[in-house]
Amino acid sequence: MTVLDTPLLALEELTVQRGEIPLCEGVALQLSAGSICHLIGANGTGKTTLLMQLAGLLPVLAGEVSYQGQSGLPIQPLYVSHQLGIHPNLTVAQNLTFLLNLYGITPSAADIDNALAWVGLQGFETISSSHLSAGQTRRITLARLYLLTPDVTPFWLLDEPFTALDVDMVARMEERLCDFAQAGGSILMTSHQAVGVANQVLDLSDYMV
Repeated sequence: MTVLDTPLLALEELTVQRGEIPLCEGVALQLSAGSICHLIGANGTGKTTLLMQLAGLLPVLAGEVSYQGQSGLPIQPLYVSHQLGIHPNLTVAQNLTFLLNLYGITPSAADIDNALAWVGLQGFETISSSHLSAGQTRRITLARLYLLTPDVTPFWLLDEPFTALDVDMVARMEERLCDFAQAGGSILMTSHQAVGVANQVLDLSDYMV
């Protein structure tokens, strides 16, 4: 059995709702290890809401989510959202360390240096995050992708990860997404830009109420 043949996540007849108001109904998706799925849809279809449901931040009121044949999502997926979760009073290195600690990783100084260099923040380790631009702050949240593997977080939920990134950083991100998928991980992501490395598409416009 190849990596792409291995079932990882399945959504069946899922309702995406805002409060008690359904936005989409009957959403269906199957992701295998190796999948990179581009989540698209018109504004208001609930793309971010769906990611938050799968991240466990919003309830699933109707439909079924299963992971490797088990009901629910017993793993902790990586969720990178618009709400960055960066503390302005911590240094860049401290914020990245905290984000990795959430997944049981205690990074070495070399790990931090390498991850920050990957996102173009080398030399910023001891700078207070309050002094960074919005784009630089977002790069702290993305730096953890450099160190996370499918053994730790097999499933990534990424909400607009390419926002405010230059062309070179987008290329590095796409290369990292491919490496993660080829190692057996799976990704569900939104992006207003084209995602050249995606091998699946889920269009929520097809399921609007």
